[in-house]
Amino acid sequence: MRLISAEEIDEALNFPSLIDALAHAFQGGFVAPARHHHTIERSGGASATHLLMPAWMAEGKPGEAWLGTKIVNIFPDNGRLGLPAVLGLYILQSGTTGEPRAAMDGTRLTHWRTAAASALAARFLARADASHLLIIGAGALAPFLVRAHASVRPITEVTIWNHRRAGAQKLAASLSEPGWRVRVADDLEAAVRAADIISCATLSSAPLVAGAWLVPGQHLDLVGAFNLVMREADDEALRRARVFIDTEAALSEGGDVAIALRGGAIERGHIVADLGALCRGATGRTRPEDITLFKSVGAAIEDLAAAMLVWDKLARH
Repeated sequence: MRLISAEEIDEALNFPSLIDALAHAFQGGFVAPARHHHTIERSGGASATHLLMPAWMAEGKPGEAWLGTKIVNIFPDNGRLGLPAVLGLYILQSGTTGEPRAAMDGTRLTHWRTAAASALAARFLARADASHLLIIGAGALAPFLVRAHASVRPITEVTIWNHRRAGAQKLAASLSEPGWRVRVADDLEAAVRAADIISCATLSSAPLVAGAWLVPGQHLDLVGAFNLVMREADDEALRRARVFIDTEAALSEGGDVAIALRGGAIERGHIVADLGALCRGATGRTRPEDITLFKSVGAAIEDLAAAMLVWDKLARH
């Protein structure tokens, strides 16, 4: 069994090819049962979350058969220790014999596939001329979201807002790309109103984006808020937007959409489609002035598609 590090994953992947791999996976041929979701109570701190996320290729899928499982731990207080809040391991196995083939850095794989899923959704939902990206949150996922969105839309301006300005400044300094103007925002409302794409990746327990701030033509990408006590956008934002989700799990897991449904702020019929339906031809953005919203809670087929692509690239060397 091969051990594959974060550095090897970085060398193997690029967003155009990964986004295409995810689009192919969402079109069908992969099986992903409901994730195992366990809360781990911790005295004196935030509760942790332990996830098990299996997926496999359906029988009859052409090519080599694969199955895999991601083990994810989410410890919100890790920032105090200088550690990422999300840590994980991915086990890639033969779908024919069950033989373990690789153990991959699950944290890095998650960064890549999560950002790629947001960018895949933006292919269908963000305006084709969207050039100003606002990133809310400056954690480990943020630079991946910037580069993923920039791979599908002509991003020339990146604004970063973080609850601690120093984190936003550090991220801004790391994003030195030709053709990008990067700045740090202090006024979140003004930053939201000025952006074409707003991408949130936080652990906020209260809404950060108010629906009253949104303007026609925007796309709102909600990646954080992984449980039912977290929010990144308020009910008004969901009511004003054409809402899309990555999978049906977003209806009951994570904040934002699930909370709005439970509270009666929106009804099930307000959810237009999931990412699989978009990849199979469902209508996304219908007019330039639409406000669109994508809620991601993460899908095991994304992990398997990403792990297969890493294996394919590394097996050539």
